[in-house]
Parts: sequence; structure tokens; C-alpha cells
Amino acid sequence: MRSDAVSRGGKAPHSSLWPAVTWEQRTWEPTADRGESHRTRLRARGPYDAAVPPFIAHLDLPPLRPGTAVRAEDAITELVRFDVEFSAFTASFAAILLRSESASSSEIEQLTAQPKSIALAELGGKSGPNARLIVANTRAMEAAIALSADLDEDAVLAMQAVLLADTHPEYTGRWRDQPVWIGGGAANSPHAASFVPPHADRVPALMTDLVAFAQRTDLPVMPQLAIAHAQFETIHPFPDGNGRTGRALIHSMLHRLGITRNLTVPVSAGLLQNTAGYFEALTAYREGSPTPIIDAFSAAFTSALSNGRQLVADLEEFRSWAAAATSARKGSAGARIVDLLLQHPVIDAKTVASLLGITAQNAQNGLDRLVAEGILLPSGEGRRNRTFESELVLAALDAFAQRARRRRSG
Repeated sequence: MRSDAVSRGGKAPHSSLWPAVTWEQRTWEPTADRGESHRTRLRARGPYDAAVPPFIAHLDLPPLRPGTAVRAEDAITELVRFDVEFSAFTASFAAILLRSESASSSEIEQLTAQPKSIALAELGGKSGPNARLIVANTRAMEAAIALSADLDEDAVLAMQAVLLADTHPEYTGRWRDQPVWIGGGAANSPHAASFVPPHADRVPALMTDLVAFAQRTDLPVMPQLAIAHAQFETIHPFPDGNGRTGRALIHSMLHRLGITRNLTVPVSAGLLQNTAGYFEALTAYREGSPTPIIDAFSAAFTSALSNGRQLVADLEEFRSWAAAATSARKGSAGARIVDLLLQHPVIDAKTVASLLGITAQNAQNGLDRLVAEGILLPSGEGRRNRTFESELVLAALDAFAQRARRRRSG
């Protein structure tokens, strides 16, 4: 049973120029006995308020404050410059920036892992569950970029399917058919939640509307990105993976709009610097003000570009040092492995042989040369499953992550 959508408690939105979320009453019935007392189960029953997001596909953007508009435009200009500036670098730089974005996006969801563990997970080696989830998130972002030309509902479903295929395949391939809620500390009831997204029967129409908004080409880029992301997180169309899929959607839109053509800018590293502000901005959006989420995105892009530039500089410094430190002739296995280390800071002979199209023995010979020259360190016992790691590349990745976690002042 439900009532018509209404505003919550007469609370005025931040702005009358963008529609706020309204609310409807739904009835909650616990579906399973999880060991709670009868009294607890009774308290968990009864009506709750679920969000009713507005349809936004054909809305005009509200006028932006001059400072917001300038910061948004400046951030996009810098993004285009970054993408062009580093387009001549090897594909390894693009891959490592993509992985850095995946790790930062996952960390917003409290999924953390060391760069070495992530690199081992990419090899299929022994690693923790978080590292494997981060690798899956990298694949989801790759899918988002690959599907950007045809950004539709199937593309969004495919992004999330790649993300959760190994851990929760039962949640993939369709929009959710169950209630979800955010916060509140109650695992079995939405009543104490800080936010309850729309009921599942509203999700298909809302996602059709959101995709139509994301496909528009008549809007300023940064406001369009920020609002599409905020609307996605408000709808929360999946039982799991909404945050990571919603941030992958950003990159799909950037590629579709032609803003980025070569690289994935680690914007989540910028959001990570002020996660409280990011979540507060999402709340403000739901209350009718898109300005805070646009400002949050502009600041995140600016910070991420600075951090990304430093990472690329650190990696280029390593590449130059390693090229000078090795006696391997140009074009040899050893010299070619140096470039691979930017993308694979932990590597093994099997991977080298596959990527370079050489024999396993030649791959091993190249790795052994780099170990002897101090460029690589062997890891693991015996030669059969031995991996080799670049401490300097791993240190550069760790420094990137530390900068991302350092909260901005102001």
C-alpha cells in the first residue's frame, strides 16, 4: 500500500529551480527470521518513506552561480589538456591511471587494498578479496569506456554485471526487484535509514529517463556529469555496486562526449579527499540543489588532475632511471619488460611471455637480467610460481593513494 508522492515534512528544498525528491509511504514486512526477538520484528514492520526522484531527461539546468560555472569550465578545460598532453605516452600510463581510478572509487566504498595486492590479483595470484573486487572494478570501467558510444540501459547493466560477475552474479543483468536503503545501522529494516531510494517498481522508468539525460549533447559538461551521477545514486538501481557503477558512468559519459579520448582521469581520487562533502552534496541534490555536487565534482577533477600529473611524472622518472640502469639492448626482452612494469608492477614469466609474444625462457632471462641490475625484486619461493616486483613503481602508486586520502583544506 502506498500514498501519493509528497514532500517530506514540509521541508523546503535548497532551490525551486531544480525539483527535489519527494516521498511516498510504503509498507515494510520482514521477509525472514534472522534470529531477532518477536518484539524486534514487530518494531521492524510498518510504513516507511521511500524516495520518489523527479524525471530529469528534458529539464533545463538552473542558472549557476558565476563561481560554480567558472570552476566547472576550468576543470573540463584542464581535463582536455591533460588527455591531450599525455596522449603520446605509452598505453601503460593509461592502464595505470585506470587502475588508480578503480582503486580510489572502491576505497570510497571502504574497499581498500595495497597496490602490490591489486597487482597480484591481476595476475591471478594469491590476494585478498578487496584486491579482487578492485580488479573487477577496473574491468567495469573498461566496459564503461568500451560501451560509451552506445550509452543506453543495456550498457549500464553491462557495467554492473562486469563488476559483480564473480562475487554476486545473482544481482546482475536486471534492475533491482527489492528495497534498498543507505545507513541507519539496521540490517533488516529501512525505518532507521538515512536515505531510502525509490521502490523497485519505479526504477525502470527512472533509469530510462536518466539514460536520456546522459545522452544529451546540449548541456555544459560538468553539470551534466555531476547531475547524472547524483541522479544515478539517488535511484540506486542495483542491490549492490551502485557507487562504483555510478562513478564508472562518469567515464563513459566523458568518452561519449569526446572530452577524454586517451586516458581515464582518476576523478574518484579527488572525491576521496572529501568523502563527507561528497555525500553531503548528494543529499543537497536530493533536496533540490545541484550546485554542491557540481562544485564537488569540479574540485575533485582539479585535485585528481594534479595527483594524476604527479603519478605520471613519478612513473616517467622510473622509466628513465630503469632504461639507464639496464644494459639490455633496445628491443630485447629486458628492455621491453621495463615498459610493462608501468602497467604490471608485479609480473611473472608467463605474463611477460604472453604480452611480448616470446618464449617463457626468454621472458625468464629478461626478468633475471632486471633482477641482477636491481630493477626488479623476486618474490616467492622456487622458480615455478615466482613473481617479480618493481618497488619504485609500487611506491609511486602508494604515494598516489596517500595523496588521494589527504583531505583538502578549506
